[in-house]
Amino acid sequence: MSSVFTKIISGEIPSHRVYEDDSTFAFLDINPRREGHTLVVPKRQVDYLFDLPEEDYTALWASCATVASALRAATGCRRVVVLVIGYEIAHAHVHLIPTNDLGDVPFPPVDAAAAGRLAETAERIRAAVA
Repeated sequence: MSSVFTKIISGEIPSHRVYEDDSTFAFLDINPRREGHTLVVPKRQVDYLFDLPEEDYTALWASCATVASALRAATGCRRVVVLVIGYEIAHAHVHLIPTNDLGDVPFPPVDAAAAGRLAETAERIRAAVA
């Protein structure tokens, strides 16, 4: 089944496109967190970012860099932050949000329990990488 992003890419659903190439499509988020909030998506519909084929993954991040540079120029922001949440729509996508300071974006609070288990967590991750 086509995702809402696949329908946007095909033109079935209108969007405010800001960039497109052979592999990616970038458009303004209809629920912006800040002016210029842009979504960059691969044209290939894959649910999970890290399941993208290497060429699509590489193309996605190259497009993110292109669009982020344009966002800085267009909005005058200090930085463009990147959020990859991946639960809202079953189509990999990257949020690019123009910001001027840390207060411009939501950031989860510190997890004190997780902070108390750093050594144990690091050990589990190292084992999984190996």
